[in-house]
Amino acid sequence: MQRLPVITAFGGFNPAGRSSFHRGYARTVLEKLSRRERIDTLSDLAALMGLRTGSDATGPLGLGLEQRVLDGTLVRELEARFYDYRKCHFHQAADLANHSGMSFEISTRQLPHPLPDEWQVESVGSGRVRVTTASLSVMLDSFREIPVGAAGQLPTGFEPGERYNSRFHPRGLQLAVLGASDAVHSMGIDWETVVAAAGPGNISVYASSAMSQLDPFGNGGLMQSRLRGSRVSSKQLALGLNSMPADFVNAYVLGNVGSTGAVTGACASYLYNLRSGVEDIRSGRARVAVIGAAEAPLVPEIVDGYSTMGALATTENLRKIFSGEVDFRRTSRPFGENCGFTLGEGTQWAILMDDTLALELGANIHGSVSGVYINADGYKKSISAPGPGNYLTMARAMAESRAIVGDESLTRRSFVQAHGSSTPQNRVTESAILDRLASVFGVEEWPVCAVKAYVGHSISAASGDQLISALGIFDRGIIPGIATVDRVADDVHQKNLQISLEHVERDPSSLDLALLNSKGFGGNNATAAVLSPRLTRSMLEKRHGAKAILAHHRDNEAVVEQAVAYDVRASRGDLQTIYRFGEGHIDEAEINLSAASVTLPGFPPVELDVGNPFDDMV
Repeated sequence: MQRLPVITAFGGFNPAGRSSFHRGYARTVLEKLSRRERIDTLSDLAALMGLRTGSDATGPLGLGLEQRVLDGTLVRELEARFYDYRKCHFHQAADLANHSGMSFEISTRQLPHPLPDEWQVESVGSGRVRVTTASLSVMLDSFREIPVGAAGQLPTGFEPGERYNSRFHPRGLQLAVLGASDAVHSMGIDWETVVAAAGPGNISVYASSAMSQLDPFGNGGLMQSRLRGSRVSSKQLALGLNSMPADFVNAYVLGNVGSTGAVTGACASYLYNLRSGVEDIRSGRARVAVIGAAEAPLVPEIVDGYSTMGALATTENLRKIFSGEVDFRRTSRPFGENCGFTLGEGTQWAILMDDTLALELGANIHGSVSGVYINADGYKKSISAPGPGNYLTMARAMAESRAIVGDESLTRRSFVQAHGSSTPQNRVTESAILDRLASVFGVEEWPVCAVKAYVGHSISAASGDQLISALGIFDRGIIPGIATVDRVADDVHQKNLQISLEHVERDPSSLDLALLNSKGFGGNNATAAVLSPRLTRSMLEKRHGAKAILAHHRDNEAVVEQAVAYDVRASRGDLQTIYRFGEGHIDEAEINLSAASVTLPGFPPVELDVGNPFDDMV
């Protein structure tokens, strides 16, 4: 018997806003919400964006303010807070020459070491010299337009670094701190209570970034420092590592002393981390798993890289699709006429518990993850091209899901969150995989959605965006349509698929299973099977009995009350970011050691009395 990994909390931030309590999901299906739900969603975003504060942070928005919220969310034209894509700074190399000689004055402190042999230097006083030479290699300040003008950006006015003492933290790590805090608060259970119940050695944290931290406070500044004539800081290298989202959350949000890791699988990184947590819980190695990813890729160097590969939707190619002026709101176009993906930034986190612990603590039950399946592509010609590994991940996910939940749940009560990267190659290859496997397993009119249409491609956090959207669909029953395209492209395989351009409303109780599909450069393929809250509760009752479920329902009332109290505060702009720098430091001299246990001050004992796992071999 394996333990079931139950989703007890989730949180994060992306271009749709705050993830907890399905806030970001609600922004993506805004057109289908009731008037009250629409007001609540827009009011929450206005507070997050700093447009409303205090007692005025709730209630209906005026038309002008509402439009500002709509315009400042989801995929849109790149804002100048990142860089001016129309006039982006770069250095133009140039060789200056004059056979009769040239001269210039320079501060003595700015002289290069050693001096070039051909330089003649004479002092002119006041700490300056005159240099005479026949030639000079220089870098000239220049500006040029970057061919990509759209991105999935955090809501306008929302700056994660302003929500805690984030001095010198790369933007991706700021996101990680805020996203993990959002998930912890939304759980409705004090973290210390979770640690006491699970035991400090039974908690896992898995999180990463795919691109590392490439802004000036991370590896970007590290690599540029010599060329820019500046010095490397003591933090850039350490904070630039792609393991830092997990490390920061361990050190400053959770105070975790349990297992940790940072698994990277390009654009499938979130699901790679999710598999580690799911396997820990299923096998009994952990009772709690905190899963996350954070990516802040909106820097010119990353855009240059993907654009040069031909992977991004450029303004020039978009003009051909739009036949003129580009609609920057609709540049991310899964399964439609498209020309590349649109980068996005974001962070997503989920807290999993084994089924017994979730019931014991009265935790919220948002669903469960029955499995995550990963396969490589085998031999490849192009490292960035898709391959056969995704057939294996989808087929394995569908087969095991059918074994767990039954044929009807797979064939009639499931939907797919597609990778939907918005490239011409992906729309053909992924739709072929889904369509062929639907035929094999007897699935007709399989609902397929793609959240990247709304928030862009957040690289490591992308399948986290898919998970958050899937949980929203389970809760509300609205399957987001791919509203950024006018029609499905002619080369998309869809005989057995339902790729809707409009939101589709379903009874939430009619949905049992979501399959999250992710594909990454290098042959990184992953598919996760996520079970609905209704089906999860049914499975829990079958295992633990109706009496245990009734007790959980009573205990859950206080948990819901505490979680909702956080949501109310957060909807007024008070995110209560957890950042415990220098707090709760463990005095190693106070660690109590014995052959049977290790006890850290402030924690329950970590038991060492384990059996021989290879008893049958010795």
